[in-house]
Amino acid sequence: MKTADKSSVIVVGGGIGGLAAALALAQKGIAVRLFEQAPEFKEIGAGIQLGPNVFRMFECLGVTDEINKFAVFPESLLMRDSVTGQEVTRISLGKEFLAKFNYPYAVIHRADLHRVLLAANQQERLIELRPATKIETVEEGSNDIIVRTDTGERHSADALIGADGLWSTIRPLIVNDGKPVVSGHIAYRAVLPTSEMPEHLRWQSMALWAGDKVHLVHYPLRGGGLFNLVAVFHSNKYEEGWDTFGAPEELHERFAGTCAEVRTLLGKIESWRMWVLCDRQPVKEWSRGRMTLLGDAAHPMLQYLAQGAGMAIEDAVCLADSVDEAAGDFPAAFQVYQAARYLRTARVQVMARVYGEIFHTSGVVRELRNTLLAGRTQKDALHSMDWLYSEQPGLGRTFPKRLPNPARLVEPAYGRGL
Repeated sequence: MKTADKSSVIVVGGGIGGLAAALALAQKGIAVRLFEQAPEFKEIGAGIQLGPNVFRMFECLGVTDEINKFAVFPESLLMRDSVTGQEVTRISLGKEFLAKFNYPYAVIHRADLHRVLLAANQQERLIELRPATKIETVEEGSNDIIVRTDTGERHSADALIGADGLWSTIRPLIVNDGKPVVSGHIAYRAVLPTSEMPEHLRWQSMALWAGDKVHLVHYPLRGGGLFNLVAVFHSNKYEEGWDTFGAPEELHERFAGTCAEVRTLLGKIESWRMWVLCDRQPVKEWSRGRMTLLGDAAHPMLQYLAQGAGMAIEDAVCLADSVDEAAGDFPAAFQVYQAARYLRTARVQVMARVYGEIFHTSGVVRELRNTLLAGRTQKDALHSMDWLYSEQPGLGRTFPKRLPNPARLVEPAYGRGL
């Protein structure tokens, strides 16, 4: 451990990225005050997907065993055409996948992931959790950062990390690039008790139905007791919106041209939560002096690669490693961290947009997509994931130099609880 004694950091934002950052830093001997403006530390939303790259980070943070208690391990990634209902492609997540990437693919309820990280934070003596704390001003001195809260409290630290999401209040202090980019894509999210899920659709898969400017995703959660449903469609009707109730009639109108299975699933849900999907153009610099950003505050991305939380957790581990190597020189550490991360996260941002277009094609392009994907072998499919899931050197390598030994991991029970 190289970090200078008695270093302290303020992390703004108590979501998944902020909790991961606080935990990673504390494990390097750095005192952390984690500020969350909400009255309590909690996560909203439903399901989240976890690729092998994220499990590698869980090993570094020491939370893998707890994550495995809540995760469901699907048997496959499945894509179907939402117009015809026909299967387009299927990628097995079994032994071949595990042998190639060393770590599994899983799905988990966001609240469960957040709960695991929160519990790990609560066990760290170097972490102080401060809910109901809103930052009003930030001043950077030559040797410290001073923040003042809405209650008039004054806090000093060696550095400040903005992990406060898409609508970050810290980002404008570093990257003054205005509001996030509205994608024109809307996501409706809900969970359905498995008892209400049609039996012939209770698949042990992360399933995606791709259609003309729409798609539907579903997969099991919480030991198979729930199914997570996410319905996405194109609309320029909304400029902003987050965690509001959606209009089922609009959803059914957008999905009118889909097959019976998709329409049946949509009809099972009476209440949806709506998100307007936004991202930003990739940037090369998200650090300034003793301040830096992490996760969606630094590089918000669309959901189509299911890597928003994953990139934030990777950020957290990389950031803590960089700070540790710099022995308390936070400005230098933040530059190293930023340089290590910006190309990888930019690639995920760009490819998420590309995948959104691929999912939502129509006409001849849809036929081309289906034909090309149907022609892929399992080996082809896994090779296409190398850049995202492998620990190979190359563009965007950010994994720790001393990786934990994956040999201790047992093969997951695929489809557990179903």
